[in-house]
Amino acid sequence: MLWVLRFSGFFSAGMIIVVLSPSFQSFPRAEAIRSSQIDGPGFHLLQSDSHLQFSFRKAPLFGNARGCSGSLGKPGGCDPDLVHVAITLDVEYLRGSMAAVHSILQHSRCPDSFFFHFLVSDTSLDTLVASIFPNLNFKVYYFEPNIVNDLISTSVRQALQQPLNYARNYLADLLEPCVARVIYLDSDLVVVDDIVKLWSTSLGTKTIGAPEYCHANFSKYFTDVFWSNKRLSGTFSGRQPCYFNTGVMVIDLVKWRCVGYTKRIEKWMEIQKKERIYELGSLPPFLLVFGGYVSPIEHRWNQHGLGGDNVRGSCRDLHPGPVSLLHWSGSGKPWLRLDSKQPCPSDALWAPYDLYGYSS
Repeated sequence: MLWVLRFSGFFSAGMIIVVLSPSFQSFPRAEAIRSSQIDGPGFHLLQSDSHLQFSFRKAPLFGNARGCSGSLGKPGGCDPDLVHVAITLDVEYLRGSMAAVHSILQHSRCPDSFFFHFLVSDTSLDTLVASIFPNLNFKVYYFEPNIVNDLISTSVRQALQQPLNYARNYLADLLEPCVARVIYLDSDLVVVDDIVKLWSTSLGTKTIGAPEYCHANFSKYFTDVFWSNKRLSGTFSGRQPCYFNTGVMVIDLVKWRCVGYTKRIEKWMEIQKKERIYELGSLPPFLLVFGGYVSPIEHRWNQHGLGGDNVRGSCRDLHPGPVSLLHWSGSGKPWLRLDSKQPCPSDALWAPYDLYGYSS
């Protein structure tokens, strides 16, 4: 069943209307482990750095609807009929990542057609994924933090400085050469529509596709040092750049590899280290490289900003219109607010996909 959420006016708990309708070759890579073994009846335990023990429920099994293609052909994710999705996994955001996967499978007509690419800095998480989703087609890719440690500069939020935030820059190198296209998703979102619709979006001649927000003040994403230096700001000459959120992107990896966009992003990160041209983390280099060269995707595929501003406890209203993806970008995460008994109204839309809970 496909879900379409429509919102009008200002959002509040009583105003939600939910409508149902019909290469770096030297990178060490960890192979995916698909296993149905779990600890206990439907739970797998994880010991976190905070020494609190958590448990994940085993997700329901999702099968293909009538008319979907048969079993997977080529091993390793090289089947041309597969839909490829890349998400990062780490302990801090693991709960969000599992909810995102759960939501994708629940709203898909052909869940067996998905192949998930998990980017990790801790290879011990693969067995946990396999225990939660025993039939999931996936592979984990180890991302070496030292690749970007010397390129990362301080940001307005420490969370934005984590090396794994920059793994999206290296998808073309990490994923197998046979993977020609991928959907990249952040870990703090849920999908409430069949993501095949996003996958099938035409990028035309562009390398990436994303919802654009041209009404946003683009200049605020860069410092005065950047705008006062014509050598730097001149990069936007002849372009009409718009803000886009890098948490939801469709990427043509063939074109990315051909042009060598990873090196272009790294170059801007090197300039940032020397001249401080922006304050945010991994977003501005994407704006510098792709601003004005993005294939626009419907806004319904990134209802972002639900995490609120950089103010503790702040909540954001939903924008009016249809919604296919809800994104808790910002400082507040729904699982933390729900646990603290201080949720925002929108957090109730994330909760049904949560597979996480405290063990006794």
